[in-house]
Amino acid sequence: MRRGIAATALVASFALAATACGGDDSGGDNSSGPVTITWWDTSNATNEAPTYQALVKQFEAANKDVKVKYVNVPFDQAQNKFDTAAGASGAPDVLRSEVGWTPAFAKKGYFLPLDGTDALKDQAKFKPNLIEQAKYEGKTYGVPIVTDTLALVYNKDLFAKAGLTAAPKTWDELKTAAATIKAKTGVDGYWGSATAGYYAQPFLYGEGTNTVDADAKKITVNSAAAKKAYGTWLGLFDGKGLHKADTTADAYAHIQDAFVNGKVAAIIQGPWEITNFYKGSAFKDKANLGIATVPAGGAGKAGAPTGGHNLSVYAGSDKAHQAAALKFINFMTSASSQATIAQKNSTLPTRDDAYTAAVKADPGIAGYGAVLASAQPRPALPEYSSLWGPLDTELPKIAGGKESLDKGLSNAELAIAKLVPDFSK
Repeated sequence: MRRGIAATALVASFALAATACGGDDSGGDNSSGPVTITWWDTSNATNEAPTYQALVKQFEAANKDVKVKYVNVPFDQAQNKFDTAAGASGAPDVLRSEVGWTPAFAKKGYFLPLDGTDALKDQAKFKPNLIEQAKYEGKTYGVPIVTDTLALVYNKDLFAKAGLTAAPKTWDELKTAAATIKAKTGVDGYWGSATAGYYAQPFLYGEGTNTVDADAKKITVNSAAAKKAYGTWLGLFDGKGLHKADTTADAYAHIQDAFVNGKVAAIIQGPWEITNFYKGSAFKDKANLGIATVPAGGAGKAGAPTGGHNLSVYAGSDKAHQAAALKFINFMTSASSQATIAQKNSTLPTRDDAYTAAVKADPGIAGYGAVLASAQPRPALPEYSSLWGPLDTELPKIAGGKESLDKGLSNAELAIAKLVPDFSK
């Protein structure tokens, strides 16, 4: 999601840009030594980055003509940093790009089309919907390295103590389950996110709508269906067994900590937290982690956004660096590399041949893999991911009682109109 760029972020962006561009590291050929490319990795620095760093060393050992300068950039800063660096012709040769950023940067001309290149030699091996999500105007600008979606994750032991044998299928069933869990165990049954528009997206899908109708070029965040969806979302912060809204800056950490330590029975979360689930006291036994499709809404539909990351090449790098970058991406997205990443980081591969027996033995991966069928691809709209920004601003105010649902959605509608000025309301 796009956020405003603070002055400090700008300074950091230019500092990174000054050292990032592969073209500054060696000449246009490798007659004087290996070509050095720079990779901005946006994975979690603690839980995920070590796996990627180890793979970089493997790549370098097998490709003596290429060196990789590894830079871990915090995910919540990377989009703005790359945007600034690319605009100043100083971006890294390779970016681990969130799927929503890929078409936006492609539209600006910052990414190299990858069709027919070494990076996409194995294109037929990848899940077709993930390749489609890496395209803009018919060309492919990223190779999927991990995928994800949101799911209802729950504590099987707490559910069993409450006499519940299955995950709720609808939001109403979730409310009933939360009350039962509270009555039987004393623990809250559900704690929802009040601070991020992304986590409210399943409620829109449940009513058969979205923030915008990309095909009709219409803003729908304030439609009757959307109001119903967000009304359901708001109703899950008040009631027996439903944790009140947390609108603090540390809300994400509070929810996560409560879940992994058995203080709440269910939350909505993505597979990027699987390794952290297993570190909690409630999931020392990994089999205690329940994973189910998010509940369905009034329209009888259930689904969550298809997420994940692609590896993309900076169009401003010279030919030698681009060639090296393409070779590097092919290695990092290979079946072998993806299987390693999955086993070490408990993330979901993007190609079927990476789902080895060892990978599928991880209950977290198996659980999330089963709910991927309900994931909904994002519209082919470069601005789409930025549309959650206004909701990140308004939803905490709504959940915290500082403004009404109608007022908050009206404000979001006005803000979104500025991001897609050619869309009608």
